[in-house]
Amino acid sequence: MDTKELLKKVRKIEIKTRRLSDHIFSGEYHSSFKGRGMTFSEVRQYQYGDDIRSIDWNVTARYNEPYVKIFEEERELTMMLVVDISGSESFGTTEQFKRDILTEISATLAFSAIQNNDKVGLLLFSDEIELFIPPKKGKTHVLRIIRELIEFEPQSKKTDLAHALRYLSNVMKKKAIVFILSDFIDTGYDNALKIVGKKHDVTGIRVYDKLETEMPKLGMVPMRDSETGKIVLVNTNSKRVRINYRAKYLETVDYFEDSFTKSGSGVINTRVDESYVKKLLGYFKRRG
Repeated sequence: MDTKELLKKVRKIEIKTRRLSDHIFSGEYHSSFKGRGMTFSEVRQYQYGDDIRSIDWNVTARYNEPYVKIFEEERELTMMLVVDISGSESFGTTEQFKRDILTEISATLAFSAIQNNDKVGLLLFSDEIELFIPPKKGKTHVLRIIRELIEFEPQSKKTDLAHALRYLSNVMKKKAIVFILSDFIDTGYDNALKIVGKKHDVTGIRVYDKLETEMPKLGMVPMRDSETGKIVLVNTNSKRVRINYRAKYLETVDYFEDSFTKSGSGVINTRVDESYVKKLLGYFKRRG
């Protein structure tokens, strides 16, 4: 992709996702993810309806009328976007690939974070750590993250979420809001997720394509594994083949939901052709 085309794509995603984050998500994000506590701001005269427990008795005695302490939320938070860029994300049977949706969701979350003056970082993974961008504030930083999400070419096409989670535990020492975006066609990451979940506020966002849920009847079809490159001739008319395919798919979905629930993490499932806006907004409102 040349520079002009890349900048055009970045601008297009910025316009779409920033509008969403400005008008829909920034308030919901703020109420869903709380700061580290409350810090003293000032004192003011007591007003009808104020909690009497907040009265500052020293100031009240000095001025001979009631004053209350005002506290503000200590807001500054850090968001980490942990995004799967393995081979299976370059799949889609509608207008967009899974990776396109992962990019849009990531951009929306990033703009929501900077609207609230929070830091945003990025970790791209396959079965390797492909790229790590430390958390920073500002629009310029978010635009860099979007550029990487669009054009970064991974060294590997395979997936190892457990490896990415262990890396995250090592580099992120302070508590962060962690969004893991993937199709979660992987297993063996439950223990690593539990460790991350004890320190960080974690949400898994699973993006999938409708064709992955059921195998259609198309006769004998050569199928290529996007992660291994292996091509296998599959009889899609076989009922047993379709049942086994469906069972394997449901196995990975159950593992994903079970692992995240047991680790105390949040779960969002969104199909490529569905509105991820509704899914995110509903999730934020339930949290809030």
